Amino acid sequence: MHATQSPRQTDPLDVETFARPEQQRRYVAAMNRIAAERPTGMPVRVYVSAAPATVNGSNWERWLKRITEDLPAGVELLHYRSVFETSPYNWDTLASQLDGLVVIGRPKRLGSRVHLLGPVARLELRSLVAQKPVLLFTHNLGLVPAVDCKSQVMPPANAPRLKLIAPKRWNRSSITLHAALNALRPTDSTSQVPERHRDARDHLVVPCATGAS
Repeated sequence: MHATQSPRQTDPLDVETFARPEQQRRYVAAMNRIAAERPTGMPVRVYVSAAPATVNGSNWERWLKRITEDLPAGVELLHYRSVFETSPYNWDTLASQLDGLVVIGRPKRLGSRVHLLGPVARLELRSLVAQKPVLLFTHNLGLVPAVDCKSQVMPPANAPRLKLIAPKRWNRSSITLHAALNALRPTDSTSQVPERHRDARDHLVVPCATGAS
C-alpha cells in the first residue's frame, strides 16, 4: 500500500503584507493626509526605540546610520541617550512632539523576520501606531511599516511584550513604505506638497494585522 502524501504545507509568513487591502488603503490615505498637512519649514522628529542592550551594543551607531539613510533627508533622529539620559523618562510629553517612531526589536535569530519588543517599546509603539508612521527596523529588509507586520502579545501579563513578524515577501517598493516615508519628509518652500485628502472616512485604523492589546 502506498503511503498517502500529506498536503503541501504553506508558509504563513510567505506573503507581501499581513494587512488587508482596505487596511492598506486607509493607511496610505492617512499618511498622505499627514504629508499634506505638514507645515512648511517644520522639523520632522523620529524616535528610535531600542532596548538598553541594543543602545549599548557595538552595532548601535551603525544601525542609527542605516536608519538615517533609509529615512528622508532632513529627518532628526532621537533616542533614549539623546533625550532621557540626563532627564526623567517622560514618554507622553515626548510622544506629542514626535512625527514618527522606529522600533528595533530582538530578532528570533540572525536574519529572522520575527522581532520581539520589550514592555517599554510595546507601550511606545501603542501610543503612536494609530496616529503617526511607525516602522520596524530589520537587519535584512530595512524599515518595514508596522501596518505590514503581524503582531502578537507575549507574556508575562504584568509586563507584556510584543512580537512583530515582517512578511516574507515584503519589499521596499511597498505602497505603505512609500506613503510612510512621504509622511516623514520635511517640506520647504520648494517642495511639492501632495494634494490634501478631504474624505472624512480616510482615518488611520489599527495598523497591525493582529492588534496588540
